[in-house]
Amino acid sequence: MNSSSTSPAMDAQTTGRKTLFFVVLLCSGAFLWLANQESWFEAALLALGAALGLTLYHAAFGFTTAWRSFILHGKGKGLRAQMLMLAVAVCLFFPALGAGELFGTTVNGFNRPLGWSIICGAFIFGIGMQLGNGCASGNLYHAGGGQLRAIPSMLGFAAGGLWATKDYEWWTSLPQLAPVSTIQSLGVPMAIIANLVVFAAIAALTVWFEKRRHGYVERDKADGTLTLPKRLLSGPWPFIWGAVALALLNFATLAMIGRPWAVAIAYPLWGAKLAETFGMDLELDFWTYWLQPGREDALLEPLTTDAATLMNVGVILGALLAAALAGKLLLQWRMPWQNWIAAVLGGLLLGYGATISFGCNIGAYFGGIVSGSLHGWLWLVAAFIGNIIGTWFRPLFKLSNQTESRSAC
Repeated sequence: MNSSSTSPAMDAQTTGRKTLFFVVLLCSGAFLWLANQESWFEAALLALGAALGLTLYHAAFGFTTAWRSFILHGKGKGLRAQMLMLAVAVCLFFPALGAGELFGTTVNGFNRPLGWSIICGAFIFGIGMQLGNGCASGNLYHAGGGQLRAIPSMLGFAAGGLWATKDYEWWTSLPQLAPVSTIQSLGVPMAIIANLVVFAAIAALTVWFEKRRHGYVERDKADGTLTLPKRLLSGPWPFIWGAVALALLNFATLAMIGRPWAVAIAYPLWGAKLAETFGMDLELDFWTYWLQPGREDALLEPLTTDAATLMNVGVILGALLAAALAGKLLLQWRMPWQNWIAAVLGGLLLGYGATISFGCNIGAYFGGIVSGSLHGWLWLVAAFIGNIIGTWFRPLFKLSNQTESRSAC
């Protein structure tokens, strides 16, 4: 036997190590470049986004597949994980938002009006989730994990978000009720209790429905062959780890920038920057959306100063690192042409819906509920109905309605 020969397993291990080295070098380089180009604060935002991306990838924590799994198959493990995430988060957020300050930083939640823009926008977004095969955060960590199929959806998201900024004034002029904050109306302790009761009721409903349909409740199956350090670094994580980590990282976001985590608000800006790059004069300065505080400045400033952009890029880098650590970083782009159409169309719906409904599954659903705002619950209901409709359309685009035991997005 030739002593210089190597087995396929050894070759794969060597390739995996080289890939991991390259990814670590890339992430470190991006962090140091940003710290030098802007400041350590912007670099810290990139790192925070990377922590979110690693969590999303290792926990396979998502919204699209979790909701489809419950809608079509009556399995609620993903929904229960979301309720746990929200429960941990409100216990952290409500006292800070009630005080208006966290570690010396002024903090504010997302409190939005209750109106048709949220109902219609969230419904549109829900359909887009199923056609685009991902949500706002899901497309980011899919792309970072090597699923290049997420890129058409992200481009559609940016285009749809930019389109919605033109119609923003019309949508927000429709009848709406003033924002309702449970923190202000009930006080912090009662608001926490009320929300925890609702989370528990939703989780209990999924358990009852799952037992009735399947006779048992699906649970995470731990891999007993992995040590704790190995599982932390390489995954997979149980849903409970992902739920708690996302709540804690969202709280860290609140402490750093004074507001909850938001993903979708970066996409219209990306669309505007792309339009400018290609020489399109859209006269954005006259659109109501861009006249709001901070948004006009964002058009003039580089993307390296935009908090949402930095965290979104960080999510991609974090997922890239997680995939390399897990030895699963493979570029995947092949899919039927109908899937490509669905990705772009779904992205357009995601971008348009998120922009007119004040956010996506992160900024409006997660961020709204942990802000104590009723608009987060209104968004959830409308988006869930949109997901039901979206599952009906999926077969038309050769998208499977089968779901794995773990959420994919």
